[in-house]
Amino acid sequence: QVQLVESGGGLVQAGGSLRLSCAASKIINNIYTMGWYRQAPGKERELVTTITSGGSTNYADSVKGRFAISRDNAKNTVYLQMNSLKAEDTAVYYCNAQRVVGPVRYNYWGQGTQVTVSS
Repeated sequence: QVQLVESGGGLVQAGGSLRLSCAASKIINNIYTMGWYRQAPGKERELVTTITSGGSTNYADSVKGRFAISRDNAKNTVYLQMNSLKAEDTAVYYCNAQRVVGPVRYNYWGQGTQVTVSS
């Protein structure tokens, strides 16, 4: 079992920045694909960004050029730097860790951290 704990959410004005952190309970960063998802009120959870164990990244079109994911394997921590925030970025942000071993898919979620962007 892997525990993921997010932090860094809060209230920020449009155009501002926040950095989210996701701390994992054990060494997972170098074997798991880590990601950030978000869920706004009344909407489904959506992918924001992922980073593979090899460092390849993927971003939703809505955040490209504004958000950046990174990982510090020594600290078992993944970060999401969010710049030029918009009101539509308001959501609960969830950290995710995924790994596929043969037919078994391991998928873990954090508890979420609220990000509110005021316009």
